[in-house]
Amino acid sequence: MSEINVVPYIDVMLVLLVIFMVTAPLMTQGIKVDPPDDNSGSLDVGSEEDVLVVTVKADGTYYMNVGEEDEAVAPALVAERTRRVLAANPDIKVLVEGDQALPYGKVVALMDVLQSAGATNLGLITEPPKQ
Repeated sequence: MSEINVVPYIDVMLVLLVIFMVTAPLMTQGIKVDPPDDNSGSLDVGSEEDVLVVTVKADGTYYMNVGEEDEAVAPALVAERTRRVLAANPDIKVLVEGDQALPYGKVVALMDVLQSAGATNLGLITEPPKQ
């Protein structure tokens, strides 16, 4: 008999296909973000008391709008203060504002810290494009 039996090879191929189909979605990492539409308007956040704004300056310093004014916060305390604010007001919206010169990775790292602190609904503060 000079023919090759390919049936076992087809079985192996189908098993590998199923393995890749199951593992491929698990290989992506990232932070869940709902991007706005092209013609999105401003975000309705209500009053200033319903918003927690965390700002990262170009030099890497963090600021939070806790109380009457923005207050400089050590990077290690951002998660702790966010947890306390969310415990007092779970419906508060958390917005992230980053300097344009800041590397994108620092903003993503801040968003990761905020999510680990319990912020489930994050937004980004941007300026409208100049015409």
